[in-house]
Formats: sequence, C-alpha cells, structure tokens
Amino acid sequence: MARLIDYFARMLSLILKEMLALVKDPANRTLLFAPAIMQALLFGYGATYDLTYAPYAVLDQSRNAASTELLARLDGPGVFERVATLTSSSQIAEQIDSGSALLVISIPSDFETRLAAGREAPLQLILDGRNSSTAGLASAYVGAIVSDYNRSLGISAPVTIERRSWFNPNLESRWNMLPALIAALSMMQTLLLSALSVAREREQGTFDQLLVTPLTPLQILVGKALPSMLIGIFQSTLIFLIILFWFQIPMNGSVWLLYLGLAMFTLASVGIGLSISAVSLTMQQAMLYTFMIIMPLMLLSGLLTPVRNMPAILQVVTYINPLRFGVDLVRRVYVEGATFSDVAFNFVPLILVAAVTLPLAAWLFRNRLS
Repeated sequence: MARLIDYFARMLSLILKEMLALVKDPANRTLLFAPAIMQALLFGYGATYDLTYAPYAVLDQSRNAASTELLARLDGPGVFERVATLTSSSQIAEQIDSGSALLVISIPSDFETRLAAGREAPLQLILDGRNSSTAGLASAYVGAIVSDYNRSLGISAPVTIERRSWFNPNLESRWNMLPALIAALSMMQTLLLSALSVAREREQGTFDQLLVTPLTPLQILVGKALPSMLIGIFQSTLIFLIILFWFQIPMNGSVWLLYLGLAMFTLASVGIGLSISAVSLTMQQAMLYTFMIIMPLMLLSGLLTPVRNMPAILQVVTYINPLRFGVDLVRRVYVEGATFSDVAFNFVPLILVAAVTLPLAAWLFRNRLS
C-alpha cells in the first residue's frame, strides 16, 4: 500500500511541476489563453463558406410533367445531387437528422393544378441549418432555378419557395463554425503544449535529471499528458462560455456528453503531441513538426469545408484525423442535441488514435530513458 501511495505521489509531483512550468511565466499564461479568445471572436465574425456539392431529397406529391421538369432543372447544373426520393413527409426528418441531405424539397399535390390556373404554387424547402452558409447558398441556387423556371412558363411568379431551416432558424454561419472551435482551437494549443513538453526538458537541461529519478516511463507519460489535457479542457470551456454567453448560441445537447467527447478527443491529441515530443531533440523541431501537421488536420477535419465535398481518397484519410471526429461530435451535441447513441461512432476513431499514439509515446520514452 505504501509503495502504491509513493508511486502516485511521484507522479503527482511531476504533474504539479509541469503545471507550474506552464502557468508560472506570465508570457506563457498570455499565450495559453489570449489566442483562444481572439480566434474564437475572429472566426465568429469572419468565417464564410462556398458551395460545391448539395445532396438533396425530394417529396413529390404531384408527380406530373410540371414537377418533373422543375426537378430536371435542379439536377442539371451538377451542384445538386438527389440522394433520396421520399414517399411520405414523415421521412423528411430522417434525411435531415442523419445528414444524408442538405435540403429537402416538398412539392404539393396540387402543384400543376395551381400552375394551370395561374395561381401561386408554393414549394417547401427544408434546409439543414447546421451548415448554415452552405444551406443559404443552396437556397439561393434553388431560388435562381425556380426564377428561371418561372420565366420559361411566361408568367410572373407562379412558383414560390417557403423556406424552413432546422437547427439554425436564421442560417447564421457562426452557429455552424463556433461550436466546432470548441474542439479545433483547443487542439492547436494542446498539441503544441504536449509536443514541447519533453523537448523543453532537453533544452533546459532537466531531461537528464529525469534519468536519475525513480520515475517510470508510464509515470512520465502520465505526468506529461495530464497537464496538457487539463489546459486543453480549460481552453475548450473558455471557448464554450464565449459561444454560449457572448454569441448567445443555445446549447441543445448534454454538457456531460460534450465533455466526455472533449476528454477523449483531447487524450488523442495529447497522444499525437507526446509522440512528436519524444522524437524531437529541440523545441524548434517540436514546433516545426507540430505546425507541419496542424494545417492538414484542420483542412481535413470538416471545420471549413464538409468532408463529403472532398475527393474520395481524402475522405478515407480523414479517418485517422481525430479533429474530424472531435468537430463532428461537438457540432452534433451542441447544435443538434445529439445523444450518446447518435455520436457513439465518433468515439471509436478517437479511442483508436489514443490507443496507438500513447503506447508509441511510452515506448519512445522508454528508449530515451534506457
């Protein structure tokens, strides 16, 4: 029992040492928290999207020549791809909730009759507001196609569009961008902090002192990982509070599920950072390696562009990117109110990344300490 207490006491001492090294210097404190606040505000006010691919489903209750021609015009430009033809309005929710369709077009049964009588024929356009900018562009594209269809009929405006956006009623782009930053911004700092941890010891000459301590490689691994995880979770909390109270984007899901996902995501990020740190001889190398991989991780995460818009080979590559699943998990829990069963798959790649990178870092530490 005494030996076990001593084991954890030594590990706790290393954790406290790492925390003090991170927060004791005023410059470090500024670098830890100021960039997260600044970037959250900048992304919140300045982020935009482009539309390249818009999967849609259609509920055609009219099933006549007029509706067929209108849908043919929609399929023509190549931006829209029909992924489902629905037979009942009860199927609409499934298409939007699952993310299979960006929008659903509902054509009423009296569509052709209204056109023949010269009356307005409304179309219902149901949009996935979780990707607000893309949904807004898709809505504008549909509006342009409907306008062209109206001109071909030779009458003013018989076909009108009634829009309804789910999960984001006003189609504000920040509702899509900012929740994702809870994972993305904290990963940048967490990855850098963990990557610099051992490299800093080497440059400061304290790494050799670890060689003569009774600390095991596992204790060193935990002592280096936990401070970075705590800082990452704290930064996520800071961004979460900015989004919730400054930008007033409502939280629809469970806070405990959000933090469970963040904990697993941060653990996977720390595993990558510690692996980098273990192979870096200097802080400069660690920073270089970190910045070399952070941009691909960001671009392949779905943060700025949907993963489904990427080439097929890159979509496969994203499965080894923990940020992709961290961003998806946070967005779905925060915006949709998704439950654990809805996002359970996102935990699998995060667990696998952590299961590979943490033992790899431990093995590298063991070689360094041997």
